[in-house]
Amino acid sequence: MSSSTTKVPETLNAATYSSPKKYNEDKATEASDRSPESDQPVLASFDSSHLTIGAGVAIFHIATARVVVCYHSVDGYWFLPKGRRDAGEDSCTGAEREGFEESGYRNRLLPIPLKHRQPQAHSRHDPASPFVTEPVWTQFAPVGCASQYLLFWYIAETLPPDLESSLSAKTQEQAKAYQVPTKYPENLALRDRLAMEPEDYEPVRHENTGVNDEEALYEAHLLPIEEATKKLGRSVMADVVTKGWTGIRLRIEMEVQTPENSDN
Repeated sequence: MSSSTTKVPETLNAATYSSPKKYNEDKATEASDRSPESDQPVLASFDSSHLTIGAGVAIFHIATARVVVCYHSVDGYWFLPKGRRDAGEDSCTGAEREGFEESGYRNRLLPIPLKHRQPQAHSRHDPASPFVTEPVWTQFAPVGCASQYLLFWYIAETLPPDLESSLSAKTQEQAKAYQVPTKYPENLALRDRLAMEPEDYEPVRHENTGVNDEEALYEAHLLPIEEATKKLGRSVMADVVTKGWTGIRLRIEMEVQTPENSDN
């Protein structure tokens, strides 16, 4: 389906879609007095017995401009899903898995335009894509007096219906709680991705995906972007949501300007 004929859901037909740059500027102004700032660079070393690596994720349902936020039903606070990656697991997969286990929503990382300091892979033929799945924030936190926690924050989307159905079927067949989704297709424009969802589609939330008693206390909610950032307060997690949504809007704008990015 050509991006020029794709039906864009009503939520994205509003003025904020036709002028995402203005939306970004307005939201940046509103958030300017609450956005966290990066700390000064540090020099530190930890051997494997004193370092824990984790990953967290902001999961967006783009068509309805909502994001998944979790709530601790006993302690009463809001947060984005996150946790330790498994041994041998890469951080990207760990982020997706933790997002599913703590919220019940299957997800996959979403490439967005993002300012970062990583080198581009050497390309033999095509120029590097402007969209990446690098962490939008990285946090350091002490674990007791002798260990360090390193946490990467990523941006993801809820899965299209066909992929959601296929993974759910595999889960039932193989009696496994988690199935790794396929990556976001490199040449799939976001407008064409949105066309994969029928009107009024609601992402599936799976029950009892937590892996321990603590995670059983978590509730997950798909909230409008502004409501989600308010509940997350003046925190890095709120800025993860803001950066993610800004990046999604910017990607749409860039693809509209260069429709040849679409696969079809």
